[in-house]
Amino acid sequence: MSGRLYVVGVGVQGLTVSQKQILADCALIVSSERHMSLVEGIAVDKIAITPLSDALGRIKQTLPSASVGVLASGDPLFYGIGRRILAAFEPEQVAVLPALSSMQEACARFKTPWDDVSFVSLHGREYFHLPGLLLTPKTFILTDRRNSPDRIATQLLDYLNLIGDENLKQDCLVRVGENIGADNERFVSGSLAEIAAQRFDDLNVMLLTCPGLNKKNTGCFGLCEEKIFHSRGLITKDEVRAVTLHKLQLPLSGIMWDIGAGSGSVSVEAARMNPGLTVYAVERKDEAMANIKENIRRFRCYNVIPVAGLAPVALQKLPAPDRVFIGGSGGHLSPIISYAAGQLPAGGRLVVNGVLAKTIDEAPLLMQAQGLSVSMSTIQCERKNLAREGTGTSLNPITVIVGKK
Repeated sequence: MSGRLYVVGVGVQGLTVSQKQILADCALIVSSERHMSLVEGIAVDKIAITPLSDALGRIKQTLPSASVGVLASGDPLFYGIGRRILAAFEPEQVAVLPALSSMQEACARFKTPWDDVSFVSLHGREYFHLPGLLLTPKTFILTDRRNSPDRIATQLLDYLNLIGDENLKQDCLVRVGENIGADNERFVSGSLAEIAAQRFDDLNVMLLTCPGLNKKNTGCFGLCEEKIFHSRGLITKDEVRAVTLHKLQLPLSGIMWDIGAGSGSVSVEAARMNPGLTVYAVERKDEAMANIKENIRRFRCYNVIPVAGLAPVALQKLPAPDRVFIGGSGGHLSPIISYAAGQLPAGGRLVVNGVLAKTIDEAPLLMQAQGLSVSMSTIQCERKNLAREGTGTSLNPITVIVGKK
């Protein structure tokens, strides 16, 4: 008769009596070094859970004739080993016996409801821009050695200083639960600056709350020009912005470059539509850069990163993009297209909005020279106010040039 695979969650109080009995009836126990001491008195074979491929192979060898127990922290199905186990074995073979997760334990100690929390695990994950991921009303973070609370707080501070958001910097509260359940457990609360100045043991979790962000922005698409902070009418018009974003075909996540970002209207609209996207708004003019930062703060688009500088030099320090929009080139259209096209992956898109005949003539040829397939659309818009008879405005025609890699 085949055995069962028990995935046993270990709580802060250790193993329960019933969990120990189940493990005693197994032929094999798989555990991390941290939990191995909990089963020292159980006389069955024991192996380390790492390397995981070796552990899974041993489990498969054992299951046809006997049961196996796997120890996991808290709830194995909350960012735990449970997902990998269920992917490797038939669900009918597996029994999951959860304990309280570290998140539940920490929120209980912090006396904070968690049904409205955003959950983020940084274990072994690479993120280009943590502020865009973490700056929500309430975020619970599973940290790791590289992404410790002090380093996370420092990154958030650096970004908020960059965009000049003093209010949010003061509003954020960080709570850290360290070594929960151990004799040396510690719970710390403080501002971003106070947490950034401390050091923490590797085993910890973090809760970030920003009460001022509870007021949600309405909608995700359709910002009007009068709501976007800009100077002297220098803004991508609503109708043109809509077509531009459609032509970009933004991915749900990844990197976008907005070159010659101006007021940042395209960056902000793209960021609102796709919270998983990181947008680099590149702009050389101080006045325009100030407008970009104002719009980031105004619309809470913390997945937009303002980059001061002249392209293409300013692009060289950025991660490779999935999408590129060129709203202005400062007379450097050829080297910008050459560099940007070379950084795009297969399937990437580069969009240029052309107003001047020189741009409309040159951009398609430059894109083709870089191996992109090119299409063009010319937009001519006329606005009318039906409440005022005889009023109307014709906008300058814009040619939207799309290069696909």
